[in-house]
Amino acid sequence: MRNKHKKAVALFMNRLYAKGLTTTSGGNVSIRVNNKIYITPSQTDKGNMKPKQIGVVTIEGSNLTPKLRLSMETGMHIAIYKSRKDVNAIVHAHPYTATALSATPDMIDTRINGEARAMLGKPAFAPYATMGTPDLAKIAADAIKHSNAIILQHHGILTAGETLLQAFDRLELMEMTARATILRKIANIEDHISGEQIAIIDRMFDQP
Repeated sequence: MRNKHKKAVALFMNRLYAKGLTTTSGGNVSIRVNNKIYITPSQTDKGNMKPKQIGVVTIEGSNLTPKLRLSMETGMHIAIYKSRKDVNAIVHAHPYTATALSATPDMIDTRINGEARAMLGKPAFAPYATMGTPDLAKIAADAIKHSNAIILQHHGILTAGETLLQAFDRLELMEMTARATILRKIANIEDHISGEQIAIIDRMFDQP
């Protein structure tokens, strides 16, 4: 069973890189299974991830794979899982368009189409904190209470879900929405889904 979980994490890390959503050294993926977290390692080729490289840590932070160097963002993943009991998967990466727009709140506009709003709601904005620090873990854990998608200022994107597929889908959709946001600005398109319709979508899909 453990190997099954490691395979899933490695698969989605490879998929993240193959889709151009992160760099060779960037990003991290995890799943929670009971009180254990399966997470990608640090300083490893993210485009060629193997199941044997996936680390395991308890929800309290005990490394069950001491021979592996866990992701530097392990603390952030743990903090988010503690903050949201319904979250079982986290994907964090640096997709180039969304990351470019991460400097300022509300740059990525999910009101531009129904799918974006249904899957992402209104993304939360997490003010900058140094990567791998307890400050970033706390800020992200607070932000995840308000959305399944977090814009980490000057850093990247983090998405959460009940499954890895759902979390991955949300991150991919964040990048698509960021690209569409820029194209709309270039084309001077200002129209978006009305506030009334946005409220209907939010109720239908029970956004945080």
